[in-house]
Amino acid sequence: MKIDLGVDQEPEIGLVALIDCIFFLLMFFMVATTFKQSEDSHRMRSIPVDLPKAAATFRAEEAPSTGIVIAVAHDGGVFIDGVAATQGQLHDRLRDLAAHDTHAIVRIDGDRRAQFQDVVSVMDQCAFEGLTNLAVHVRN
Repeated sequence: MKIDLGVDQEPEIGLVALIDCIFFLLMFFMVATTFKQSEDSHRMRSIPVDLPKAAATFRAEEAPSTGIVIAVAHDGGVFIDGVAATQGQLHDRLRDLAAHDTHAIVRIDGDRRAQFQDVVSVMDQCAFEGLTNLAVHVRN
């Protein structure tokens, strides 16, 4: 015996569920791409520099944009924009920077265990090339 349940409906695709799935995928990819680090910040994190702490410093939005970043490691090694460099390469890079813009900002990241003489040596080379807009980077 056949039971009559009413009017037969044609099957249809649930668009609401499909739209929900698409929005979830869209949000997932948007969030996943914000976690991707830029190449420059990834290189800078690989430098073996342990910055000293400071009581007061610029907030990230107040920090000036840098023309060049020079890191001095605890063993006296020098890194220019994340790439290991010799003293001669540092001198050449500073000379080229001074030739283009004498007001360029040179940020020096000195390891807290580095000898002060190594950091002063970098500062002297900057002064020798006429670069006087120096910033020393520390962490809070």
